[in-house]
Amino acid sequence: MINFVLPCLLALLISFALTPLVRKLAFKIGAIDQPDCRKVHCKTMPRLGGLAVFLAFSVAVLLTQPLDSRLVGLLTGGLLIVLLGILDDTRGLPAKVKLAGQIAAAAAVIPFGIQVEFITNPVDGHMLHLGIWGIPVTIFWIISVTNAVNLIDGLDGLAGGTAFIAALTMAAITWQQQDGTGMEVTLLALVLAASILGFLRYNFFPAKIFLGDTGSMFLGYALGTLAVMGVAKTATAISVIVPMVILGIPLLDVLFAILRRYQSQRPIFQPDKEHLHHRLMALGLSHRQTVLAIYAVNLILGVSAFLLTELTTSQAALLLFILAVVIIVTANKIGVIGKVARTGTSSSSVSQNLRQRSSKM
Repeated sequence: MINFVLPCLLALLISFALTPLVRKLAFKIGAIDQPDCRKVHCKTMPRLGGLAVFLAFSVAVLLTQPLDSRLVGLLTGGLLIVLLGILDDTRGLPAKVKLAGQIAAAAAVIPFGIQVEFITNPVDGHMLHLGIWGIPVTIFWIISVTNAVNLIDGLDGLAGGTAFIAALTMAAITWQQQDGTGMEVTLLALVLAASILGFLRYNFFPAKIFLGDTGSMFLGYALGTLAVMGVAKTATAISVIVPMVILGIPLLDVLFAILRRYQSQRPIFQPDKEHLHHRLMALGLSHRQTVLAIYAVNLILGVSAFLLTELTTSQAALLLFILAVVIIVTANKIGVIGKVARTGTSSSSVSQNLRQRSSKM
């Protein structure tokens, strides 16, 4: 147990101590977030907070764990994504440049043995070995999770708390494997969670610093890579679904954004204020209540993901069906798919409501 406590405690303390220093650095180098019509905050805020999370995670791991090729790959890709985030937080990068950088960071893990090698058919349990196709699948998965966490970072503590819950869920699931790979991923997930927890002291509402693209992209990258290293390595019939359930909120938020923009004939990459957190606040929840409500949903999905690894295939299929029905009905009612947003509150009035609520807190 001491092998888990020491690195986690070290990561927590480093993150807690470094965040105020990173906050000062953000102001000095111009890594600041100005309020605009799409954002909830009403004053200039420092970003770059993810640098503290990355340094806490990396230092704690390097000081307490023996280096192997997969750990080197994880940290190498993490460094690349953090450097990309710093450039974006300070200068602003075109979308194409960001995507190219994300592809490079995701591809960096491949030579170190981090790759989706097979996909288990959830119907019959047979394994489909991907061979060379495992490379694009791995890159696509890591980029998808990276951007999903990046896009959900719209309220104080939202992306950090979501990633914290996801990391704990991964640790619980990989702990069951009781082998070298499972224990390694369990420890890394717990250290990541501890690094986030130290930062959340300054990031939860009212935030003193934001994760920035540096942090949201790193958290997405780390979670996506850890899923490949651990959760996706199991040969159970449901293993291909479990990582998607763990990261259900950010992944579904992206999916629903694509659907509603397609329905309204808008460009898929055009930003809007109809994400889950926007809709909940527009429906009357406060900033803090919205974040806590999404935390609760994350916890439900986390417990569901854990249960999926314990149930038979037929039981797991039933649970997935129930989750899917509840998610689709709820999403449609609150408007993240687009129904309420089109027939009810206009985007301009939603923006005004959000800003009024924020200014009162």
